[in-house]
Amino acid sequence: MIFKETKLKEAYIIQLEPLEDERGFFARSFCQDEFKKNGINFNIVQCNVSFNKKKGTLRGMHYQIAPHEEAKIISCVRGTIYDVIIDLRTNSSTYCQCFAVTLYGFNSFITDLPINPSTHQMLYIPKGFAHGFQTLEDNTTVFYQMSEFYHPECARGVRWDDPALGIEWPEVSKRIISDKDQSYLDFVKE
Repeated sequence: MIFKETKLKEAYIIQLEPLEDERGFFARSFCQDEFKKNGINFNIVQCNVSFNKKKGTLRGMHYQIAPHEEAKIISCVRGTIYDVIIDLRTNSSTYCQCFAVTLYGFNSFITDLPINPSTHQMLYIPKGFAHGFQTLEDNTTVFYQMSEFYHPECARGVRWDDPALGIEWPEVSKRIISDKDQSYLDFVKE
């Protein structure tokens, strides 16, 4: 695995290194030792799957507050997502900044063409970040590896279209958002 720091402090794109042969490929997607070598202490306590029927489904921007802040590794198993994170750590040099990346599903690897490295990526999100995504294809599946159990009393959200954050979401003919995600207020800087 290759760890590439994003413009947001301590958030990484993780590039898988597939070993390819006539059968397909094999790649390591998590190794605690490699994470530690890159300064990341990440223990998986919960894994979640999000299946999204329609292109334009937007989920976010979610996070948990202390004492149950969570780090995440996000990968797209099927389909394609536009994944967005926001640094909400008031003591960070990248406070209130956003970063986005397109993550491609593992089904994108099934092709006669040589493997494209940009399709072998995951996103590591540290504690103190909000996270959300928009699907770019129908029938998209997202896999989450979590460092903390879900605690509904600590669950929070930031409005996906807060003008102060300026997230540039891809255009879609119809955006599908839950009532809960639409009810979040604009973020207030501390």
